[in-house]
Amino acid sequence: MEKLAKIKPFIFWIAALALVGFLAKRALFTPPQVSLVRLARRDLTAQVYGNGTVEAKVVVGVSSRITGRITQVLADQGDRVKAGQLLARLEDDDFAAQVAQAQAELSRARAETRAAEAGLNQAKASLRLAAKNAQRFRALVKDDLVSRQEAEQYDTADAVARDEAARRQSELEASRMAEAAARSAVALAASRLADTRILAPQDGIIVSRDLEQGGTVAPGLSIFTLADPALVWVKANVDEAMLPGVAVGRPATISLRSEPGRDFPGQVARLGRQSDRVTEELEVDVAFTPALPGFRLGEQADVLIVSASKDGALALPSATVNSRGGKRGVWRVQGDGRILFTPVVCGIEDRAGFTEIVSGLPADVPVALAPAPAMAKFQDGLKVRVK
Repeated sequence: MEKLAKIKPFIFWIAALALVGFLAKRALFTPPQVSLVRLARRDLTAQVYGNGTVEAKVVVGVSSRITGRITQVLADQGDRVKAGQLLARLEDDDFAAQVAQAQAELSRARAETRAAEAGLNQAKASLRLAAKNAQRFRALVKDDLVSRQEAEQYDTADAVARDEAARRQSELEASRMAEAAARSAVALAASRLADTRILAPQDGIIVSRDLEQGGTVAPGLSIFTLADPALVWVKANVDEAMLPGVAVGRPATISLRSEPGRDFPGQVARLGRQSDRVTEELEVDVAFTPALPGFRLGEQADVLIVSASKDGALALPSATVNSRGGKRGVWRVQGDGRILFTPVVCGIEDRAGFTEIVSGLPADVPVALAPAPAMAKFQDGLKVRVK
């Protein structure tokens, strides 16, 4: 019994080594298992991925043309506004007083113009009378009915009347110029008064409200930031190598970080003309179609741009396509169960997991499909087991 007890551990270790050897032999020499697939016709769509942020093509800072204190704010962030809508008011007491003063000056200038016109009309009437008298007395002198001295007096009166009419004409022109200047002053004062009313320059949505009631605004300092919702898009960065087929008008799908699982239709609106030299990516602007009603500028977004599509294309699962020696191909399963690498020309690669095979593979030839780690070890002539 003692001898049997001593032998038992050796028997256990021998059995264990035998099992390990059996498993190792099976792992090393048993043909790997594969599934067989064949070319089949499918509708394929090639999509190019890009990542970026939601931006607006037109973003306008609504500011004031004058310096003033804000007395009323009539719009807030998120409001949709129309062109010409009143958004805020500035303190306007001084400007209203300037308008009243300018209007008073205009009224005075108009009165002076009317007086000058009356004076000119009177001077013209006097001139006509003096001219007739001078003409009549010159005729009487020829007939020796009056003295030349008396006729000269009427000639002098005619000359004085002409000078008076010319002076009155000059006064009227000066009055009219003063009236025009007064009208310009009224227009300027009214324009400055109108500048105290901050209006929306266009239709849009207020993205931010930058100043509050009681604050002081200066020319160029933004009170509101306004964006045009009809021109909101995703500024996506796309790898240069993926650009073939990407063009303006191509359909796209947009997904937002705030709404995972929901896709928004889009369309390529603009392509950049300068790539990033570090990331080797190009900016592609993808617009929402239709326009996104509620948007957040700067939000992260992903886009899938349709670069090509084909109906009824011959295709294989993308997992069957491998690279070897710089060539793309598939592992063809021969009649004796051995595999052979067969180069193929690939076309559209659908993100659903299928790749178009343009040429290099007959339609009925079986192709091996196995997990990627196993296929990475495949060699020509390797024996495989079919599931």
